[in-house]
Amino acid sequence: MELRQLNTFRTVATTLNFTRAAEVLNYVPSNVTMQIKALEAELGVRLFDRLGKQLILTSAGKRYLTHIQGVLDKLDEARSDVHNDENLSGTLTISANEVICAYRLPAVFRQFRSQHPGVRLIFRSVSNQELKQTLFEGLADVVYMLDEPIRSNRLAVESLVEENFRLFAAPDHPLARRTVLQLEDFHGEVFLTNEKGCPYRTMFDRSFEKEGIDSITYLEFQSAEAIKQCAISGIGIAFLPEIVTATEVERGELVSLPWQIPDLHVYTQMLWHKDKWLSPIILSFIEATRDVLKQ
Repeated sequence: MELRQLNTFRTVATTLNFTRAAEVLNYVPSNVTMQIKALEAELGVRLFDRLGKQLILTSAGKRYLTHIQGVLDKLDEARSDVHNDENLSGTLTISANEVICAYRLPAVFRQFRSQHPGVRLIFRSVSNQELKQTLFEGLADVVYMLDEPIRSNRLAVESLVEENFRLFAAPDHPLARRTVLQLEDFHGEVFLTNEKGCPYRTMFDRSFEKEGIDSITYLEFQSAEAIKQCAISGIGIAFLPEIVTATEVERGELVSLPWQIPDLHVYTQMLWHKDKWLSPIILSFIEATRDVLKQ
């Protein structure tokens, strides 16, 4: 078993794509495939399964990743201790949901890349429900979540930005011309929201139930962009963070409805595992995030 095989395995487990892993490692794809096959042969187990075009870790692969992650972290720590790390190099894996990826992280990536061009950044878009698990399984170094304040014994959590959620509609929507809205005005309306299980969808349901509305017509989506475009088309009322709709509101394609959703406190939050060694690369990225998002 060679160190490069372990590093290759970790990279494939993180990217879940042989071609992408080869690009990160500066290998040809056949080299990556060969190393993984050799490692599987030595261990006597399959580490990955292919479901159509999708690559997933087997249960054995997940367990193995947990063990070797600590070994590789220790080696990275030792390497950093004996070198001057003014010019950082290595790989950093970040995960977040669609909204944070599209509207919060690009500026962070830009600043970090300008400071540390030698670091390879791997980004994985993951649903809010799965983000914490990527930290527990060693699939990400740092993750970002949209949620109410998170409390965890095993994860470090830092709130960065409070995100304001509002209701948005097309300018020709009947409610868009109103300056005051009452609960009964929403009866018969279609709300465009994320699917059940999404933290802020849960908060949306909770707020309207408190107000006495428990029979709401929904169209559910996995994508904030799809919600926004359907609202622009006049299909219904969108429930979204202001940051997602800022451009469309400025252009007059959407309007914010005069309705405050009570007790809704959602933050963009940065998380990492408390037991993970924070390499100079991770620390630098955390600091870049603070510089950009806490301005």
